[in-house]
Amino acid sequence: MGLKNLIAPQDKIFFELFEEQATTICKAADLLATIFADYTDLEEKYRHMKEIEHQGDAITHRAYDELNRTFITPFEPEEISRLVTSLDDVIDNIDDVAHMLLVYEVKKTDEYMIEFAKCLKQSGEEIKTGIEGLRTLKDTETIKGCSIELNRLENVADEILSRALSDLFKSTDPVEIIKLKDIYEHLEIATDKCEDISNVFSAILIRHT
Repeated sequence: MGLKNLIAPQDKIFFELFEEQATTICKAADLLATIFADYTDLEEKYRHMKEIEHQGDAITHRAYDELNRTFITPFEPEEISRLVTSLDDVIDNIDDVAHMLLVYEVKKTDEYMIEFAKCLKQSGEEIKTGIEGLRTLKDTETIKGCSIELNRLENVADEILSRALSDLFKSTDPVEIIKLKDIYEHLEIATDKCEDISNVFSAILIRHT
């Protein structure tokens, strides 16, 4: 067996893990959108969300284990570490939002939550497409397009947050203001974490193409 064949399995495992994690992000974002659109059986839906978050943690641990024991990697170790962390952060923040709905005993969702969820679902699809492109780096324009779209969606989320807070501060219920402000801000942070992935895409393209 030649050196290339020995290296290939190690090389491919990272892309497989990246793609698994991108799929996990899409699952989490889809479930959050479902929660906001159909606000019933919250505890059961959150149990499902927690299962998704645990899947994400397991993939993250596997990626770091591979990184710690693999000498030949497709990208620089720090690039892989940054990408692994950024992917995991998105899932963690989506899970945090779902958990806050339970902890704060939120009685109903609103149009702003639904808009945020739409941004996160779209971001998840862009992340998945960009991750798939990293395997060969042949279609750099698609990866660049994903980065641009992730940045755009983060700007959309900023605008949603601005409108949401403007309406919220018209409320006379201070407890409700505190609860919803925290949820809105965490939703916006989740889109920030998606944008972090776009920055990793850009850094990889600069160094490796």
